[in-house]
Amino acid sequence: MYYSNGNYEAFARPKKPADVDNKSAYLVGAGLASLAAASFLIRDGRMKGENIHILEELPIAGGSLDGILNPDRGFIIRGGREMENHFECLWDLFRSIPSLEVEDASVLDEFYWLNKEDPNYSKCRIINNRGQRKATDGQFTMSDKSSEEMVKLFLTPEEDLQDIKITDVFSEEFFESNFWIYWSTMFAFEKWHSAMEMRRYILRFIHHIGGLPDLSALKFTKYNQYESLVLPLVNYLESHHVDFQYDVKVTNVLVDSTGNKKIARSLAVTRGGKEETIDLTVNDLVFITNGSITESTKYGDNDHPAPATHDLGGSWQLWKNLAAQDSAFGRPEKFCENLPEKSWFISATTTVKDKRVAEYIQKISKRDPYAGKVVTGGIVTAEDSSWMMSYTLNRQPHFKAQPHDELVVWIYGLYSDVPGDFIKKPITQCTGAEIAEEWLYHMGVPEELIADLAHNGCETIPVYMPFITSYFMPRALGDRPLVVPEGSQNLAFIGNFAETPRDTVFTTEYSVRTAMEAVYTLLDVDRGVPEVFASAYDVRTLLSSTSRLMDGKKLADIKVPWLIKLVEKKGLKKVDGTIIPQLLKDAGLL
Repeated sequence: MYYSNGNYEAFARPKKPADVDNKSAYLVGAGLASLAAASFLIRDGRMKGENIHILEELPIAGGSLDGILNPDRGFIIRGGREMENHFECLWDLFRSIPSLEVEDASVLDEFYWLNKEDPNYSKCRIINNRGQRKATDGQFTMSDKSSEEMVKLFLTPEEDLQDIKITDVFSEEFFESNFWIYWSTMFAFEKWHSAMEMRRYILRFIHHIGGLPDLSALKFTKYNQYESLVLPLVNYLESHHVDFQYDVKVTNVLVDSTGNKKIARSLAVTRGGKEETIDLTVNDLVFITNGSITESTKYGDNDHPAPATHDLGGSWQLWKNLAAQDSAFGRPEKFCENLPEKSWFISATTTVKDKRVAEYIQKISKRDPYAGKVVTGGIVTAEDSSWMMSYTLNRQPHFKAQPHDELVVWIYGLYSDVPGDFIKKPITQCTGAEIAEEWLYHMGVPEELIADLAHNGCETIPVYMPFITSYFMPRALGDRPLVVPEGSQNLAFIGNFAETPRDTVFTTEYSVRTAMEAVYTLLDVDRGVPEVFASAYDVRTLLSSTSRLMDGKKLADIKVPWLIKLVEKKGLKKVDGTIIPQLLKDAGLL
């Protein structure tokens, strides 16, 4: 497996891998990573679909990419996925998956046309004082000291950030900036999370710094992620006769580590309450999604909180069983144990049935929520919310079955152990209606109307997810297993708890990238995996991002020691007559 860039081989069809007709594949889990791996096995590996077996513990595919109409509760989305134009592997996959919505088009075609016709951006990102737009919304409000800390983190090698928290690299004034509000609520970063992962995010998305305040960097699907992404993938795989086996839990993969080779020899599974063993040969490829942020999810309803749980569930226990066999398989305890009580655990889906609520949504978003186009453009955050509450409305209807006079809103609170401002208890203890009350309060709904609208005009489903921020826990090198561990002959790890360089977890791209790398490595596919977009190495991007981070300040106005020599007249004279002054002017720094 190797990385490539440019379009020379981006659309080339690789030769059929040697001996692929004698190989089969077992994929543990039916989340995006497994569905992508199965698709690459078929498209690029030329493996027969009937030789591909997807073993899923749940009765439905999709993993964390969900969206469902529960007959007893209503519409439910546990979260949403933000995408951008440089998800190279994701778009490589979906260019080959037929759309279920548009005839003679791919999912990528459908997505591209939609986002060209209805581009995403927000007209209000931060509110306070019960529905008022913050006066400095649109600015980063970064101090010179915070900017210097940001540059220092950018320049720090990854190996020097092992087990380091964000609070270890930034001082308190950084956390008072709008930048931190934008950053933490958009990506779900919290102060005790990994500085290593935050650095990766800065490098990975530096080309989108300018689009962070208004969310113009983002792109969204037409409907929820399950209907827009998962269903087309499942349809594609089923059309190729892939073997989906639901309600099957893989409890262990027994690996023979002899010498410098690792060979998966058998799968221990539970099917219908009975234990089975699936024997494997070196020609049986095994792809494991280790860990899950939505494992052990519990649901509440309008009148009941979602019950708290810390049950490891199948995916975490499987990873623990694997890690006990070989240190090369990672350290799951770094991600699934000792999560702070303040962590984000709860999200909620509110179905708005009373049009009076829509008036407050429209007042903030400045868009008609029933128009079928972009509404909030991403999350809106109430910065003075004790829960650090955010909400979003994507294009409506968000579900194909959704009545056109209803709206589906996703809500989450970044902090779980503090009382609310209207409902005086932590979000983890709240019923759906109480979460709706707190949301309506911060939206500016008059207090005398809140109870009626929350209980009778909204249907809110809270969801408790004990591992939802596990991706970002402080980590060290080796805590996540390599996609293909050294010496592995037929075993690969895929998904956001596998390790691939430079890319960022909590993204659809990471799931698809690890799947692509795994398939290309184990089948020796002769085609490059697109490298992570290298915007962090483009001097134009670095300069324009610097200008945007400083809210348009010029170099001479920035009182940071590392820039002083650069802005001295003598220093500028040294580069006079070169391309550097023009680059600085183009970026707005001179």
